Amino acid sequence: MESLIGGLNLILSPEVGLALLVGSIGGVIIGAIPGVGAAVAIAILLPATFALEPIVGLTMLLGIYGSSMYGGSLPAVLINTPGTAVNALTTYDGHPMTKRGEALRALGLAYGASFVGGILSILALILLSPVLAKVAPMFGSREIFLAALLGVILVVIAHRGQTFAAGSLAAFGIFLGTVGLEPVKYTQRFTFGFEFLTSGVDLIVVVLGLFAISQAFVLLVDPDHAPKSQHVSGNMFKSMLGVFRHKRIASAGSGFGVLMGMIPGVGEFTAQFLTYTYAQKTSKTPEEFGKGSPEGLVASESANNAVPAAAMIPLLALGIPGEALTAMMLSVFYVHNVIPGPALFRDHLDFIYALYIAMILLNVIVVIFVGLSSNLLMKIIQIPTRFLGMTILTLSFVGVYSLRNSVTDCLLASAFGILGLILKRQNLPVVPIILGMVLGGIMEVKLRSAMARVNTPLDFVDRPIAALLAIAIVALLVLHVWGIMRERKARDPEFSHDHDIHDSQQG
Repeated sequence: MESLIGGLNLILSPEVGLALLVGSIGGVIIGAIPGVGAAVAIAILLPATFALEPIVGLTMLLGIYGSSMYGGSLPAVLINTPGTAVNALTTYDGHPMTKRGEALRALGLAYGASFVGGILSILALILLSPVLAKVAPMFGSREIFLAALLGVILVVIAHRGQTFAAGSLAAFGIFLGTVGLEPVKYTQRFTFGFEFLTSGVDLIVVVLGLFAISQAFVLLVDPDHAPKSQHVSGNMFKSMLGVFRHKRIASAGSGFGVLMGMIPGVGEFTAQFLTYTYAQKTSKTPEEFGKGSPEGLVASESANNAVPAAAMIPLLALGIPGEALTAMMLSVFYVHNVIPGPALFRDHLDFIYALYIAMILLNVIVVIFVGLSSNLLMKIIQIPTRFLGMTILTLSFVGVYSLRNSVTDCLLASAFGILGLILKRQNLPVVPIILGMVLGGIMEVKLRSAMARVNTPLDFVDRPIAALLAIAIVALLVLHVWGIMRERKARDPEFSHDHDIHDSQQG
């Protein structure tokens, strides 16, 4: 109770209130503009948050992270264009409802489901916090190393069909994290005589390049266009209450969102498709899915909005980000010397509760805002894409330059922007590079610390949590390889036939 009261005191400061308001409303607007998204906005704002108190900066970033999906559902429902990537599934049933004259109902269900998913996931995490506080101190250096390694493996495996590419890009990210002075003896690594590489490749420079500058390039290269406006009339708040006719689906979506959010590298897409599949298989009218099913819309939106709160769990409890946005937030902690991990839950539980309360408040603020301003938002998002691209590019370079007043950083960010553009054109994932940089650094530090107390490989897994994590890593790799072999056999009958002949000859 004392921690909860302490959290409330942190939230009641005017600076936190303003950050929450700016982040919540700004996140909705950013999410509603196709082609921007939370990752771009957070990347641009990240340098500015370093000058703020950690709770203020994180509240603003959490506001953008949690509210962008609300905004992304608006163009997904009305103009069949998802504002953010995770709203793509919303178009399956949201836009067909709009075409048959049910735009108000579709938006109400989307907003209502997002609110239910967000609130239920945060309440679940508040209940789990005491458990995490007890478990977190059991994680030593070797457990955190194995958890970070598990995170890398999960991120790679999550990119099904692109495993090799994701693994290569994660390895590239780990390599980038090694450039500069190594953390123990301060010898130079991979600097090749260039002075600007002595301090390493800055994570924020890479983030801004891969996410913001690359997206600006995409918007500038593609043909210029602006979405057409559609008017929505009626009582939006009354329409939101329609979600309670689908309580089972909304609860299932929230549950899947919490579970998938806590697993590094999985996130919104897996939670959405699991919920959508569950809703379709248990529906009395499965044939309506993809043609304007309210259940499908609720499944998609409840699942994706339950993920942000859950994604904070591995970050706060272990200091291990599960995806790009939480990796960006980790840098805010480090700048202020607030180190996520077991000690944070043990010594600063009021800070944890403050973040959870902030997330509850941001959902309330966002629901009120979208309920009053959907038609206004449709006018705001009619921004020509090339103008938007130029604005993002300018803000990105301002952010990069403000880090160290370095033109070299701007050139480096431009190079990563070109790399990001190439990866997007080839439909290759960008996220593994960021997580490779962050998790690679964690693994190196924790491995060096753990090796002082390890004599044999078995000593590394002689504790219960370390052993469980090692078993999980081996099991995941075996299952993944087995799954690939099964898919190959199903796709190529000759492969299976050749192996059968070989087996009979061996017999």
